[in-house]
Amino acid sequence: MTDRKDELAANLAKVEERIAAACAAAGRPREEVTLIVVTKTYPASDVRMLAELGVRHVAENRDQDAAPKAAACADLPLTWHFVGQLQTNKVRSVVGYADLVQSVDRSKLVTVLSKEAVRAGREVGCLIQVALDADESGRGERGGVGPEGIEELADLIDGAPGLRLGGLMTVAPLTGEYAGRQRAAFERLVDLSSDLRRAHPAANMVSAGMSADLEQAVAAGATHVRVGTAVLGVRARLG
Repeated sequence: MTDRKDELAANLAKVEERIAAACAAAGRPREEVTLIVVTKTYPASDVRMLAELGVRHVAENRDQDAAPKAAACADLPLTWHFVGQLQTNKVRSVVGYADLVQSVDRSKLVTVLSKEAVRAGREVGCLIQVALDADESGRGERGGVGPEGIEELADLIDGAPGLRLGGLMTVAPLTGEYAGRQRAAFERLVDLSSDLRRAHPAANMVSAGMSADLEQAVAAGATHVRVGTAVLGVRARLG
């Protein structure tokens, strides 16, 4: 093993311990929670080592970094998640490698995703990004749609060729009533997920929690946690 692979293995073991402990504390089976490793800013060589260490879900937030990395790792048994704010002019590229787009937050994006998924002959999973700090415009500081916009987007995704409605995602807000209250924010997302599943029973993914707050997300009922620095460490951006 290389030093880097040793480092990743040790970090993964610590994160696994945290998830397992959080599941035990919440009375949940460990298999209810999927770890997604956020590999943004890290090279394809790290992704390859993670795959060798058993990681099966990876996430990216910038297409210009993700596209070449996904191509370099196309032989690996990985599920790729796109978690960043997505511009419509990047959709064709993202649809080429992303199995799930977790940041769907507007109808125009749904339309373009559907068109490109059909063109590529792929089915792309979509999570609606929920902004729990949504302002009067219905938008959040870091993207996302306010809770009142979920139903319309869900129906649109559900009826769009090439797309599959997967569930909901959020990022703990920095402002508004949930600032500094990650557990409450994640509990609100789980409540919204319950509402969504009344009309769309298969949309059961709840993506919440990152390196600093994964325990709160697991306690609230998240099905997927997105962990970057706790696994990969802190390094300068590529380029």
